Amino acid sequence: MISHWKKLTVAALAVTMAAGFTLGCGGGEKKEAPKADKAQVVKINFPTAGASGALYAVGAAITNNWTKNVPGVQASSQASAGGIANLGMVSTNEAQVSIAISSNVLQCQQGTASFKDHAYKDIKVIAGLYMNPNQVVVTNKSGIKDLAGVKGKHFAVAAAGSSVYEECQNHFTTLGMKFPEDIKAEFIDFGHAADMLQNGTIDGAWIMSGAPAAAVSQALTANCRLLPIDDATLAALQKKYPWYARFTIPAKTYPNQPEAVPTSAIKMVMFCRHDLTEDTVYKLTKSFWEHIDELGKAQKNLAGLKPADAVVDIANLPLHPGAAKYYKEIGVIK
Repeated sequence: MISHWKKLTVAALAVTMAAGFTLGCGGGEKKEAPKADKAQVVKINFPTAGASGALYAVGAAITNNWTKNVPGVQASSQASAGGIANLGMVSTNEAQVSIAISSNVLQCQQGTASFKDHAYKDIKVIAGLYMNPNQVVVTNKSGIKDLAGVKGKHFAVAAAGSSVYEECQNHFTTLGMKFPEDIKAEFIDFGHAADMLQNGTIDGAWIMSGAPAAAVSQALTANCRLLPIDDATLAALQKKYPWYARFTIPAKTYPNQPEAVPTSAIKMVMFCRHDLTEDTVYKLTKSFWEHIDELGKAQKNLAGLKPADAVVDIANLPLHPGAAKYYKEIGVIK
């Protein structure tokens, strides 16, 4: 199975977060934060997405919080090919915790779509997070006015087998197009797509990321704009794929974006291996929510999240017992 997922995974740049515990500050004697027995340290590898996407920064913020605040845990984030690759790594224990859109997590649990013959039925959820919007960027000179107008254009769809590729497939086939045959597909990551949009060598790109995303900001400074996904398209999508929701990118989220842009979105889910202990996942969940204001300041996509929202819109996926213990403790679930 491992070789299957390595085919989906790009060469990742390891981003190792500080593993030591911080010293207390202020007047008086400095006290060292509690340390766990080295033999009992739990190491957590947390793959994210490409370095130019919001998910990369989200993972770094979360793992830094855990390493600093949870005794006995050493967590580090790394770049990856995105949600589908992340699920594969967690299912094979190359990673222990990660994030993906709820639809992909459900497919992984059920062994469907990209996960056919590679199901991980025991996958567990730590928390539902924020809505992850589809952000379709096109050049002004392309003349593209709606999704159907992408037909025949030079368009970046990310790596085959990735979450973004699947989003393109869902949307374009719902509109009656053959995918990828009906477009001139470019299989590149967000960062390269932003460069090509900026220099005008492609007509558009599909970027699925929390807003604001660096790649979208870069493109919109260079005669590009966001393409709306209208209500009719969303309604057609929801008939096939009930996990889709309406999302509006507020005006002025990006440079040269004076008006709000409607689009589709799916909730991001933080998931983990089933064999992480209840105590470990309880502590991870507790630390995440007790430091959510600090995390929100470090990464905008985490700002304003509430524990009550962590257990809804997660495709009925099962919570890890450690996470469930915390949510019961604070009264979010019974």
